[in-house]
Amino acid sequence: MPAANLISLTCGFEPGAIGRVAEMHGLYYCRKWGFGLQFEGEVAAGLAKFRDVYDPANDGLWLAHQNGRVIASATLDHSMADEQGSLRMRWVIADDTAQGSGVGRVLMDAMMRFADERRLPVYLWTFEGLIAARRLYQQAGFVLTHEREHTAWGPTVTIQRMERPAIG
Repeated sequence: MPAANLISLTCGFEPGAIGRVAEMHGLYYCRKWGFGLQFEGEVAAGLAKFRDVYDPANDGLWLAHQNGRVIASATLDHSMADEQGSLRMRWVIADDTAQGSGVGRVLMDAMMRFADERRLPVYLWTFEGLIAARRLYQQAGFVLTHEREHTAWGPTVTIQRMERPAIG
């Protein structure tokens, strides 16, 4: 692989991260699923709130870069822990140019190492129809625990909660 195509991974906020992650979500989910502008706004507001409580000892924002541009992201958020102390996985996305490249696996491995080092379970909310993401979650040990219909972003989707027990 030529050096210009190498992907680097960082953990933590950096200038432009909130905007870029919100942009990737807004563009993808509008184009593929018909979500409205409210969704992108929720992502940006959620990331800004996460930035305010971000603690590198307990949280992670992983950004994959290629040629100096963020092409994928994922987070683990301890401020959204559930009653079992599970970290919440959020904002997992890959730019169109990075989908199918394996960057999702790299991000997932980094997040699961982080959780496993702390012996913490992880949960996430996704929705039915995100086939590649679902496969990635299942390969990492997540199982479906709950689902319900959701209409806040425009079209009706079946949102799903998936959980992974603490390992390590």
